[in-house]
This record gives sequence, C-alpha cells and structure tokens, in this order.
Amino acid sequence: MTDLLSPGDFWVASGHHLCDLDEDGRLRATPDLWRAFLARPELVPPAEACDAERALHARLLADPLAKVDPAGLLDPDAVENWQVFLGFRDRVAAQPTLEAAWLALFRGGVSGIPPLFLQMLTHLVARAAMEGVGDAFTLRAAELLFRTQRAAITQGATLLADEEVVDNRHADGDLGALGRLLNEAGAPAREVELDVLSEANAPTYRGRSDAHDLALDIAEDRPGQHGLARALERFIRHVTGEAVAIRPVPVIEDANWTWHVGLDAEATRIANALWDGKKVKQADLARILWLGVMEFEDATRVLPRAKGRPVYLALAMDAAQRVRMKPQNLATNLPLIEREAAA
Repeated sequence: MTDLLSPGDFWVASGHHLCDLDEDGRLRATPDLWRAFLARPELVPPAEACDAERALHARLLADPLAKVDPAGLLDPDAVENWQVFLGFRDRVAAQPTLEAAWLALFRGGVSGIPPLFLQMLTHLVARAAMEGVGDAFTLRAAELLFRTQRAAITQGATLLADEEVVDNRHADGDLGALGRLLNEAGAPAREVELDVLSEANAPTYRGRSDAHDLALDIAEDRPGQHGLARALERFIRHVTGEAVAIRPVPVIEDANWTWHVGLDAEATRIANALWDGKKVKQADLARILWLGVMEFEDATRVLPRAKGRPVYLALAMDAAQRVRMKPQNLATNLPLIEREAAA
C-alpha cells in the first residue's frame, strides 16, 4: 500500500492510495480501503443505534473481513443495510483484484447493490486505468466513468459539467457564466461559476481534480472530444485486457452497420432504434453528444459477424440534459468471442 501520495496525484478521493498493486498494475483491496468504506456516513452507526450495531461496526473496523452476523441487531433496517454491505464486501473480496471484482459484479448482476458502492468501485478502477496519463483532457473525460454530468450546447461548444458541483454551487448562489446553460432543464435561471478546461488551465487539473470543477468541451475537433476517446481506450484495456483504437466521428454513415455500444441508457435506446430501422425523432437525435468508432487490435478475438467491421460508440444526454455513463457496457456489450461462448 502507498502510504504517501505522490506530487501531482489526482483523484485522491478515490482511495487508490489505500490499495496494493499486483504485477499488472491492478488493485488489491487492503483493510484500510475497507475501513474507508466503513467510514462512510451510510455505514457509521447513528446516534440511536443499538449497542450490538456499534459493536459490529467496531469489530469490522478492527478486522474489515471478519465474519459477522447482523441478524441480532434491533433495527430491521440496520440488519438489511449491513447484509447488503457484507454481501458486496464478500463478492469483491472473492476476486483477486478490484478490476476482476468490477467485471464479476456487472457480468453476474448488481441487483441489490447500492449505486454508491458501485460508483466507489468504478472510481477506483478508473483511477488505476488512468495511471500514467499526463493529458488533462483525457483525465477530465474519464470522470464521466463515475460522475454524472450536466450538458449544455451553445455557440459550437458541447459542454459537460459535474452535476453535483453545478447543483451545489447553484444552491449556494456561487454565480458565474455557465449556470444558465447548465440549468436550462427546469431549474431557476441562476448561474454557476465553472471554468472550461483549456490548454491554458490544463496544468492546474491535477491539483483541483477532486473538486470536479472544470467543465469539458467535447464538441467536434476539441481536445475534449479526443480526450474521451483516449479515456475509453485506457479503461477498456485496463478492465478487459483488450487493446482498442477509438476515433471520434461526427456522424455514422455505414450501410453495413454491424455493432454498436451505447455508453449510457439514452444512447443505447436511440442507437438500438436506428439499428432496427425505426424512425427516430429529431429531438432524440439531438441528444447524441459524442460518437466514436472502435477497432480491436487483435481481430481473432472478435465475433465472426463483427470481424473486420467497426464498432460504433455513442454518448447521449437525457431529457433533463444529464449524462450518466454506464461504463459496464464497455465490458459486457463488446463483440468478443468469449461472450458468445459464455452465453
């Protein structure tokens, strides 16, 4: 485990420094990482908790992988909460790395696992995938893997800003230039101060990465558009071992369109409708914010019907201008041979 953070580190809040690394650079959970989970307010016993729950929490802080039984707790809700956490812990601990656990969870089903735990795990895996990346646009784009964004399209820019930051600053009355655009979807017309990541302020990214206070422009030919492609390449290779090349494209013009992956639920819905030959409303098409073409380095790993054909990627915003990426689609929906064999 890394005891000291390196200068210029980023996403410290992920807790990656509380993990060990295997020889392939993948993360192994340590007791201290589990203690960070146990320190979450959702798991710290409230003031009205019974003595048994306090003892259970103290036991886990001392030995995070201890076998404990919450069935004897007085509060039924506390029993259920601890059963959920322990089930998650045991499924993760059963795998050799956090990356393997992430894959096993999404391939085996995440029903009943709180989104918060999945977000924390994805944050860690994404941080490991971006290790060694120096480009601020790639790192900022990679935040989409674990942070919901708000979108705004204006004057040739396609801006993404962290939803939690936008909402918090809007509530605090911290005014600025992007809020009106980022809050058009029904929110009061007030403004939120956010900088847009640029070549000029890119050197500041690492120092402020945990603040998530830089907006990203992913419009055509902007550094953010290409940064998203690089982030997806890194993530796919890290979690699946597959080397891919991704290039952004403005439109999909392919009479032999064979395979696509929606990077979120909205993009999946729209792309599926187009692939099925259905008529899609212009308003829905306008929700597509980013398109990419992916090719596999090792063609022998690709399903026969997709071999030699590009795989199209799509990212979209929903009706409320939110972008909720589903990075698990990059692991479960790729046209790889072992998926067909497993099915």
